[in-house]
Amino acid sequence: MAQKNKKVIVEKESTSEIVRKFKANPALFIGTVVVLVLVIVSFILVPAIVPESTRGGGDLTFGYYDKTPISWVPGNYFAQYQSQFEQYYRGSIDTSNIWAYAQYIWRPAFEAAAVHVAVLQEMKKSNYTVPVKTVDREVAKLPQFQDNGRFSSALYNQMSDSNRLVLWRQIQDELTKMQYFNDLFGLLVPSGEAEFISGMASDMRTFDGVIFNVDDFPESEYLAFAEGNPDLFDSIHLSRISVNSSEREAKKILESIKNGTSTFEDAARSQSRDDFADRGGDMGIRYVFELEREIPNAGDREKLTSLNKEELSDVIRIEDVWVFFRVEDDLKRADFNDAAVIDRVRSYMRNFQRGRMEDWAIAQAENFNTEAESLGFNDTVRRHFKEKFNFGPLPVNYGSSDLFTTLDSFSISGLSRQELTDLSKNENFWKTAFSTPLNTPSSPLVQGSKVLVFFPVEQIKEDEDKIKEIEANYAIGWVNNRIEQSLIPFFINNSKFDDRFWETFYRIFAPAGS
Repeated sequence: MAQKNKKVIVEKESTSEIVRKFKANPALFIGTVVVLVLVIVSFILVPAIVPESTRGGGDLTFGYYDKTPISWVPGNYFAQYQSQFEQYYRGSIDTSNIWAYAQYIWRPAFEAAAVHVAVLQEMKKSNYTVPVKTVDREVAKLPQFQDNGRFSSALYNQMSDSNRLVLWRQIQDELTKMQYFNDLFGLLVPSGEAEFISGMASDMRTFDGVIFNVDDFPESEYLAFAEGNPDLFDSIHLSRISVNSSEREAKKILESIKNGTSTFEDAARSQSRDDFADRGGDMGIRYVFELEREIPNAGDREKLTSLNKEELSDVIRIEDVWVFFRVEDDLKRADFNDAAVIDRVRSYMRNFQRGRMEDWAIAQAENFNTEAESLGFNDTVRRHFKEKFNFGPLPVNYGSSDLFTTLDSFSISGLSRQELTDLSKNENFWKTAFSTPLNTPSSPLVQGSKVLVFFPVEQIKEDEDKIKEIEANYAIGWVNNRIEQSLIPFFINNSKFDDRFWETFYRIFAPAGS
């Protein structure tokens, strides 16, 4: 399938204001665009780019909502959306790149069409019907039926009965959708709710702080762990044969090696079923801790590591495979003066003993706090050669709502933007930051690979005019904006939605035999 995995990212100015709005906010566009625009477009569309084989018929159903098909038909809403996206990206996307064609044109059009079908289905189930007189009135207002500013029955009658019926039903659907969106976006926000939300921005704090990195775990601690658990870092050279048919077959192969009928290497190449078969079963050198993943049973591991050079193990079962090993070299005891072994110790602890490393960093932070309580925060920062960060003023803003100041709007030395975003979603951060008394170091807070200590230095009240502005923004537009952003995901993730887009798309567009 040519260039299937290559993404084509384009930058292009919108060719019309309608296309721009559709691209930026497709859900809102569906509900608020003027009825006449879509209706007129449906009768002047340039033929869309589709395979010749589909123009004469064929199944162009890409999914279902509540068992109602979402199909591409020339002139219908799916085709209109597809045409608009195609116009927007005209000249910017190579339509022979079917992955880009699907990602930037067909998939967004399909999702917009899915919302169209879903809204109509939901309104149908609510027993809402646009009055016939209302539809007739809107049809009479269409510009193609106007003569000197008045409705012309002569122009109207020039259209075929079938086209008039299609037009009438499109107007009816648009009016139905407009009623849905008017109701949805016209929901009243209780004044108490808006006041409560804006009140969250009232108390704002400014913080100093320091960071303790978990990955600063010292060499002495790595060595102490290694010396306390030396068996984990012993190493052994092994070969293996894996049989997935039966235990009996594995024992038969093992016996043939023992009696000399076959060599281990030949049996591995011809009968083993794992990644080591082509190498005659050679697994290379393994540290004992690595064998924990390959041989889950501790008793089986102990028996294996107690074997001498060239000895064969018994057949053991590992999940649905029967395996036996040969020891190529005697077990080698760990040498912690060897830099390679210490590197393995570091890797092991970072992957399997992360909690121990976090405990060490937390202990460093607690020692820092103890000193700060007696010496003062700034003097303790200098005494420990730490870099102090500062940010604020910041209100309680869990999850970084754009209604007021967000945590990730600050630049904090030692924390990336992603780490700040993650921190803003950490409930313990907000509890810690806003419950710690002023001029007192907070309890240590673990966030990813960092342990943080915050020192609240000031608390102020947000300006009253700003609070009123936030309250107004929440009540007037913010709630509707969030509804808009969640609309397509709501329908696409609904249990009523049956998504068959990729199956249909590649059936139609993929080259034969790809």
